[in-house]
Amino acid sequence: MKKVKVSIFGSTGSIGTTTLKVVRENPEIFTVETLVARSSKDALKQQIEEFYPHNVYIFSEEDAREIEKAFPELNVYYGDKGLAEISKLKSDIGVSALVGIAGLLPTYYMIQNCNKVVLANKEVLVTGGEIIMNLAKSTGVQLLTADSEHSAIMQCLQGEEKNKINKILLTASGGPFFDKEITEEITPEQALNHPTWKMGPKVTIDSATMMNKGFEVIEARWLFDTMPENIQVVVHRKSLLHSAVQFEDGTIMANIGPKDMQIPIAYALNYPVRLRNNIQMLDLFEVHDLSFEKPDLKKFECLSLAYQAIESGHSHQVVLNAADEVVVDAFLKHQIKFTDIPKYIRKTLESHEGVTLNTISDILELDREVRTKVKEKIRK
Repeated sequence: MKKVKVSIFGSTGSIGTTTLKVVRENPEIFTVETLVARSSKDALKQQIEEFYPHNVYIFSEEDAREIEKAFPELNVYYGDKGLAEISKLKSDIGVSALVGIAGLLPTYYMIQNCNKVVLANKEVLVTGGEIIMNLAKSTGVQLLTADSEHSAIMQCLQGEEKNKINKILLTASGGPFFDKEITEEITPEQALNHPTWKMGPKVTIDSATMMNKGFEVIEARWLFDTMPENIQVVVHRKSLLHSAVQFEDGTIMANIGPKDMQIPIAYALNYPVRLRNNIQMLDLFEVHDLSFEKPDLKKFECLSLAYQAIESGHSHQVVLNAADEVVVDAFLKHQIKFTDIPKYIRKTLESHEGVTLNTISDILELDREVRTKVKEKIRK
């Protein structure tokens, strides 16, 4: 059987390494075609030695030259131009796991050059939802999600095409501060201590502010062609029920399983056939309760700001994402307080007058403008 070629954009991050774990456990099905990393040179070299890709990317030219020397048989790309070029290479599956809006343009190109694109970067749809979804439809590419919540929704909708949805129940862990007071004294180290999931620093901070869930509401709006008022965020601290769909007859279809990202990633890679995963199965006799709570939109203002951005329009969603990326980075660098995160985002959204964005270039230009303004405000 011909092996499926997989290209992983963000191979050294948590999603990328888990994707490679799926490949490692299923060598008769998958082979690695392309590995893309931003700056983790040593981790990338280890991946090259194990998986023998044909193409690799790292941002720094110096790092690229070093990899080129160590692996002369490889096609090595670097810099902004190199990222665009490697994104246009053919592959059976492209996995979009680069952090933030950096994944938008590569995903746009991947949709044109892959048979299937697996989204593990919610900012792609937050900033470019309509453009990306229209492109996927016009090219006929299979666009799937590896996000645990959206994968759960996708699985609940299998075979339900003729049944009308009442609402999507999008679960949230609540992060490290759901049942704690949010104060100015919160440190990056405390915010990075997520009670359930092991993720990269940007996503983990977004989980602590619940902006991550706001982004997922926007993502769900595009993936499932559903209005935001039909997407309800439900806090489920145990993270065992990954999301659910309520139909108009009152039935709720829910996806329950272990807290392991390997499940949604493997499901997307081999969709619709499930792969056996070498993980610990969930024992229902050890689950004593499945409790659910409403999020406090005043306490977690970022979630409220995400809903507001949806109502305000496309360009406000781009502004929301750009401002968030800048302020989260500033918080991680101890330049602002945790409580400043929603304040900066709110003020940036309030000062923005909506504009029409017709192309990826339009989106990236607005993103650059917003970043510059927010950085200037932080420096003052």
